[in-house]
Amino acid sequence: MGNKDYEYPASMNVESRKTHPVEIPPPQPFFKSLKNTVKETLFPDDPLGQFKNQPPCKKFILGLQYLFPIFEWGPRYTLDFFKSDLIAGITIASLAIPQGISYAKLANLPPILGLYSSFVPPLVYAVMGSSRDLAVGTVAVASLLISSMLGDEVNPTENPTLYLHLAFTATFFTGIFEAALGIFRLGFVVDFLSHATIVGFMGGAATVVILQQLKGLLGLDHFTQSTDVISVLRSVFTQTHEWRWESAVLGFCFLFYLLGSRFLIGELKKGLNPVSIMDLSFGAPYLSTAIKTGIITGVVSLAEGIAVGRSFAMFKNYHIDGNKEMIAFGMMNIVGSCTSCYLTTGPFSRSAVNFNAGCKTAVSNIVMALAVMVTLLVLTPLFHYTPLVVLSSIIISAMLGLIDYNAAIHLWHVDKFDFLVCISAYFGVVFASVEIGLVIAVALSLLRVLLFVARPRTLVLGNIPDSKIYRNVEQYTNTDTVPGVLILDLGAPIYFANASYLRERISRWINDEEDKLNSTLQYVILDMGAVGNIDTSGISMLEEVKKNLDRRDLKLVLANPGAEVTKKLNKSKFIETIGQEWIFLTVGEAVESCNYMLHSCKPKSAIDGSFSNNV
Repeated sequence: MGNKDYEYPASMNVESRKTHPVEIPPPQPFFKSLKNTVKETLFPDDPLGQFKNQPPCKKFILGLQYLFPIFEWGPRYTLDFFKSDLIAGITIASLAIPQGISYAKLANLPPILGLYSSFVPPLVYAVMGSSRDLAVGTVAVASLLISSMLGDEVNPTENPTLYLHLAFTATFFTGIFEAALGIFRLGFVVDFLSHATIVGFMGGAATVVILQQLKGLLGLDHFTQSTDVISVLRSVFTQTHEWRWESAVLGFCFLFYLLGSRFLIGELKKGLNPVSIMDLSFGAPYLSTAIKTGIITGVVSLAEGIAVGRSFAMFKNYHIDGNKEMIAFGMMNIVGSCTSCYLTTGPFSRSAVNFNAGCKTAVSNIVMALAVMVTLLVLTPLFHYTPLVVLSSIIISAMLGLIDYNAAIHLWHVDKFDFLVCISAYFGVVFASVEIGLVIAVALSLLRVLLFVARPRTLVLGNIPDSKIYRNVEQYTNTDTVPGVLILDLGAPIYFANASYLRERISRWINDEEDKLNSTLQYVILDMGAVGNIDTSGISMLEEVKKNLDRRDLKLVLANPGAEVTKKLNKSKFIETIGQEWIFLTVGEAVESCNYMLHSCKPKSAIDGSFSNNV
């Protein structure tokens, strides 16, 4: 076993067999390399590239357009656009008014705040946002988070003023957090909320919201502040003597809403948003609660708003800047917290109506805001007679659309682990709390990322017949193995987290190959095509693999290493150790050279008469 029974001719030159030699990239100064890495991480869209070689006046205009996109598309605005935006704006205003009141009630806030939040924030977004289709407003999930997280600390019924001030403060910190992510271009933080996480979380939150509307449908005066399904159902079924069946009938029969319901919103004050900057509460003992609520609701609302904006942008074939959106969301929440608004983002339902109504630009948000302004100035007394059961019905109808069971079924068919993340988020929200459900889902998603990094797939490659292509032998069953050569595909960058695993995995593959009957293993080729980077632990792992192969009289060969990997292997002297002639551009060239060597070597018995052929 091994090449100890063979001797290579002295005249043989492996390097001369190469068709395309591997080149080592020129050295790059550390700070330049660090600069490029940071730029690619934080500025992949190269927003500053447009400022190069521009006069100062042009740079100022471009900077103004970058921060305030309205100055970019505003000069091209036409009357036809306005006609479309006017219709869309009035349409979404008709949805925003009842929705805003309903979601404010869901957050245990005064209903008028729902209207305030549909007036000022849309104006800010119209100036700073980059989406043409996003309709700004309050959302059910964020409202539920505020109710759940703040309600655990302050009872909104017993201390409504403190609760209201904490809601404004949490909204302020949401804005600070969102704007900071955009300014420092840290939007990738939101990417940790995977699609499966959002599907499960939204479905669980919608279920909780629907269950909580039983208070309005059944006309209950006392209801639990907890959000888990067990507490809600216990609260419902321990008060069966207080059920008002007429409210339940009205909830399902819109025809009788205004005829028999006795449970109304109450008076809504006329007038525009009062200033609330003095109501922000930065003192102990509730500051940490406000900050925590602001950050969590900020992450969730960003994930929803940016995902919605990108979805509709895809339909119209244009691009939105995620970091611009974060700055816009942050600024509208900062301004909103100072003008009696609570958290706003880009809800799917309102944006879908805006899109289907034919909006052309963000002017539809301005039209909606002006319609809400007229409502605040003139029409608010009419809402005094709106039954609470109507609001419960509106919320339930909106929430049913958020329970996307088709997406869950699709996850089950495509990826069982994603389905596990989805269902964990759902049950975490429904049976524990909104925060716990979100934490469970994010933790499982991060665990999966760690598993991908720490336990990458290593594959044995074989040759596709009549070609120079090498593929996974398990996927392509008709592949041919190469006698004397083991080809392994390392499927991920090599870091400290997976170096030990890869060393053991490579050793097991070699042991399995040598244990085969009539094994003639001489060469081990590592396909480095998927190894985008390597650290010092990874280099140490390769050195240990080489020493292990040397003890077995086997030869280590590398194929297709990338520039970053080649550069680090060269600096660590590993290329010198292995020999540059044993590094190839492709697996095909590596196999050809190994075959050439196998067929050109001479048995040692021809020299010393001690040859015992056990290969």
